[in-house]
Formats: sequence, structure tokens, C-alpha cells
Amino acid sequence: MRATATATFTVKAFVPTELKPGPAVSTALPVGVATMEKHYEGEATGRSATLFTSAFDQTTGVGTYIAMESFDGSLHGRQGSFNFAHSATTSGNDRTAEFFTIVPSSGTGELAGIVGAGGMAVEADGTHRIWFDYQLG
Repeated sequence: MRATATATFTVKAFVPTELKPGPAVSTALPVGVATMEKHYEGEATGRSATLFTSAFDQTTGVGTYIAMESFDGSLHGRQGSFNFAHSATTSGNDRTAEFFTIVPSSGTGELAGIVGAGGMAVEADGTHRIWFDYQLG
């Protein structure tokens, strides 16, 4: 079964965490790490726990992020959990170099065997949208 589940999401918590790398390396953009909790509504319903890493300039909106999410909820009413990873680069008001994948062998419950990809978009009004293009094995 191939399907696409769409949803909107809100960030319920964004908690910066201390980054303790090996030898310090100075770059023009600061690197940060945070944990997040997101809530999803729509054909994908549930919540996720996210590990978020970025090199980002808050003033200009320029940077790149990489995120690993653990989702618990449902896609089209099928309950379970799975991991997905995504990243993108922005030059202030766009998204380029986007990557989005569902982690193979990460699905549980009715989402066991899930594989696929997806994407995210932020609308002009700030609404965050996500979609999962998936197949159940």
C-alpha cells in the first residue's frame, strides 16, 4: 500500500542543550543542539521527540539544520511509531537542499515495515506542514 499522509504540526517545546564537542573549532555560524516536542494533526496524528542540530544565524535566518525524530501516533488511522530524519538549508526565506527519509526497520505496531520519504513546508502565515509518502511492508 503506497500512501501520502499530510498534517500540520506545532512545536510544543524547544529546549537548547549544551554542545560538548571535542576540540573547539570556530566558524562564522554558531552550532547548536536542542530537543523538541512536536504535535501533529491531520492524516498524521500524534507527537514526536526530536533531536535538532543546526548551524544558524538568528539575525539573517541563514543556516542549515539536521533533525532526527521519533514519531508516535497514527498515519491514516494506523497506530504505531517510527523514526524519520530531515534537513534543509535556508538563506533567510527559502528552503533548499532538502532531505527527508523514514528510517527503515524503525516502525512498530500497525506501522511496522514502514518505508518512504516526505517533506516539510512553512507557509507565509507560519503554518508548518508535513507529509509522509510511505509504504507498509
